[in-house]
Amino acid sequence: MKPMDNIAAHRKNQPRRYHQARWDEPVIFELSQPGERGILLPEVEPDIARAAGQPLAGLPAGMLRQRPPRLPEMSQNRVLRHYLRLSQETLGADLNVDVGQGTCTMKYNPKINDQLARQPAMTELHPRQPDSTVQGMLEVIARLEQVMCEVSGMDAVSLQARGGSQAIFTNMSMVRAWHESRGEAAQRDEVITTIFSHPSDAACAKLVGYKVITIYPDADGYPDLEALKAAVSPRTAALVITNPEDTGIFNSRIREFVDAVHAVGGLCVYDQANANGLLGIARAREAGFDLCHFNLHKTFATPHACGGPAVGAVCCTADLTPFLPGPLVRQNDGRYQLVPGGAQSIGKISSFAGAAGIMLRAYAWVMNLGAEGLRAVSEIAVLNNNYMMHELLKIDGMSAPFATGKRRIEQVRYSWKDLCDATGVTSEEIGFRAADFGLHYWTSHHPYIVPEPATIEPTESYSRADLDEFIGVMRHIAGEARSNPGVVKNAPHNCPTHRVQGEMLDDPERWGITWRAYQRKLGERGLA
Repeated sequence: MKPMDNIAAHRKNQPRRYHQARWDEPVIFELSQPGERGILLPEVEPDIARAAGQPLAGLPAGMLRQRPPRLPEMSQNRVLRHYLRLSQETLGADLNVDVGQGTCTMKYNPKINDQLARQPAMTELHPRQPDSTVQGMLEVIARLEQVMCEVSGMDAVSLQARGGSQAIFTNMSMVRAWHESRGEAAQRDEVITTIFSHPSDAACAKLVGYKVITIYPDADGYPDLEALKAAVSPRTAALVITNPEDTGIFNSRIREFVDAVHAVGGLCVYDQANANGLLGIARAREAGFDLCHFNLHKTFATPHACGGPAVGAVCCTADLTPFLPGPLVRQNDGRYQLVPGGAQSIGKISSFAGAAGIMLRAYAWVMNLGAEGLRAVSEIAVLNNNYMMHELLKIDGMSAPFATGKRRIEQVRYSWKDLCDATGVTSEEIGFRAADFGLHYWTSHHPYIVPEPATIEPTESYSRADLDEFIGVMRHIAGEARSNPGVVKNAPHNCPTHRVQGEMLDDPERWGITWRAYQRKLGERGLA
């Protein structure tokens, strides 16, 4: 047996020993010492000093500070210690096997792409530079748009959205603008989605002003086609749907759904935020969709960035192109330029042209892989997922509801209901215990249609040894639930924070999202 095989076999039977650091580190503002400096700033330039109190660089006087910002005053070494200590109290994709992130999709981000994005030529870009000085970046954007067109089969792309939910909002705004242009906006006030599509699909449709109709699955876990046919009407503005849904089940009859909506004059929007199992295999265009979007952080190996900055690529057919948000990258006489959206454009949906550093990372990833490599990404992700499902379903107490005996695409929504019924240990408690082994674990979007859910997604980034380690931990915790449920129900034991007080999250009066809000709201009462 090879050394790596020994390690993999060990991981199957013995979870990695893990204990997280605990520093009881204060908030950085509490560490501030008046007069301490980490850097000596240059003197203010004479021209700026003479203009003090006057509008600078065209800024309104009301936007100028009357006093310096109250930032923490600290030396460099204390800043370094503070953030390194905090880093030791966190888990992340570069630290642990992160397949338990489910629909958030954590895949490896190549470090060379980070280096590209951190070059001075990138970090010193300014969004208000003349187009003539940013030809390279504009070409990257244009080429990345071409890639998205090829992957989706669509005719035009905007990379302006700063994430998946904003991309969905953009799609729904374009749907509304399309119907307004045809004089049907007042009539078409309903959007259809499914319960296993991403919650942002329904939320963004509601935000744009639509009534949302939700389709539930049939007995096999597929969206109920008959329920859809009963729901469509002249009031239908659009269908917005994920495929595969968050169960990992691919709906091979998706064209029938699209045709049913088109038959009543509605548009069809494909939420392809996660296309890890579809690249080079299935496209939105062939399924008949009018709009779709991709999350670059889910499918194209860019940082998730805790909600931003990110990029959601909005793709559409030629008929919807006039409604895309501006600015748009266009080539004229061999030069690239940013042009405003047209008369029917929904307008800007975020500042400037999007997150340039994220676009560069995604473009580098695509160009490194090529067309064959992108298809291999999907094939390996599907292989990883089905290997993991095969092994996890051997654990007594775990199941994969719906589509029994059939393959899944890039993820599975499992259920621990049988284990919970037998031991009283919930899926959430299994997640807390997983943290003791250095793993992250996610349950499900609400509502919990699948009881005691666990959504697990292994992308192409993970080796078989990684998968076996995660599977081994799940097997170990399931065994603990039967032999010593208290150790699971009282987890985590090895983390700096035991349990977050959940009731605080539902009480806005106790939120302190800035230092001043913390002092104002919680300073006297503390956190108790």
